[in-house]
Amino acid sequence: MKIWYGKDFKLGILGAGQLGRMIIQEAINWNVHIYTLDSDPEAPCSKISHEFVCGSITDYETVLKFGKDKDLISVEIENVNIEALEELERAGVAVFPQPRVLRIIRDKGIQKQFYADNQIPTADFRLIEACEINNQLDFLPFAQKLRTGGYDGKGVQIMQSSSDIEKAFDAPTVLEKFVDFEKELAVIVARNKNGQVISYPTVECEFNPQANLVEFLFSPAEISNKVEIEAQRMAVDIIQKLDMVGILAIEFFLTKEGKLLVNEIAPRPHNSGHHTIECNVTSQFEQHLRSILNLPLGATDLIQPGAMINILGEPNSQGTAFYQGMEDLLTEPGIYVHIYGKEKVQEFRKMGHFTITAPTISEVKEKAVRLKNTIKALGK
Repeated sequence: MKIWYGKDFKLGILGAGQLGRMIIQEAINWNVHIYTLDSDPEAPCSKISHEFVCGSITDYETVLKFGKDKDLISVEIENVNIEALEELERAGVAVFPQPRVLRIIRDKGIQKQFYADNQIPTADFRLIEACEINNQLDFLPFAQKLRTGGYDGKGVQIMQSSSDIEKAFDAPTVLEKFVDFEKELAVIVARNKNGQVISYPTVECEFNPQANLVEFLFSPAEISNKVEIEAQRMAVDIIQKLDMVGILAIEFFLTKEGKLLVNEIAPRPHNSGHHTIECNVTSQFEQHLRSILNLPLGATDLIQPGAMINILGEPNSQGTAFYQGMEDLLTEPGIYVHIYGKEKVQEFRKMGHFTITAPTISEVKEKAVRLKNTIKALGK
């Protein structure tokens, strides 16, 4: 591979949303030139990429054409054309995470089977076709998840009773037995081509039930040392069993009996790692670059406790985005605001996030509850 910095090295990213934007913000520090591909001409990366191409990341010919002159290809979303990435890999283009890993993770059914085949604890599940949903009443209550295409809370619904079956997805799905959990946790782990692996301290997530998106993320998680050790062990085990190069987010359920179950994994920077920009020695976005460029991985130690709060489009909001309450929020110490550069606001669309820091996690949580609604993403 060429020297990774400077104009002669081309790093392409499929997808040009907020994750790509934050990767570019880190890449600028190292003079790494990022090229992005996305079907949205106003995508967050469109104006800050070294070069932006408007086109479909799921179209074979578009991805192949985009990638053929790149030294390295990565992704910021799993729903990409894997066949084109496999062809690029055969042609000598480095692709991280590897296409075979994306193939496992993109399809939630294959992902679940990977857990079962590798003795990785997860909730009981069934893989069904759309026509089979009426034969699953004995499995209630369960979460129904589209096998492909779901993201940011979309493509997931809870089935509590037989009356919910009529709203079932008309597509192949995973049925996941409902877990009566104590907490939802997450660990970010990275691995480079040399096999070096490092993980971040476990975080705790609280979800907005209406939007089915993370409302609060707290770091560090308030869990026992035993659970922390097990979460770290499982994270390292998963990325090694995948033999993956890149950064991987693992979402866990912590049951009321103290057992960890893997919910889902994502082979890219993740919402559960945004706090690392301010709270850890190395941000997840720098770590992603380190891992795919096969550089030594950075320290993940916690510098200070923190919370991450998503800035979502307000209910019924649409039009040109503006942000109400920014001035009030910034009067508080230890606040860091990240706006993603999306021109148009939509209901529950991720428009940005802000991180809260304080000397203790109890102070962080107090500030998070008090400030969570201070800033609003509205349309005009």
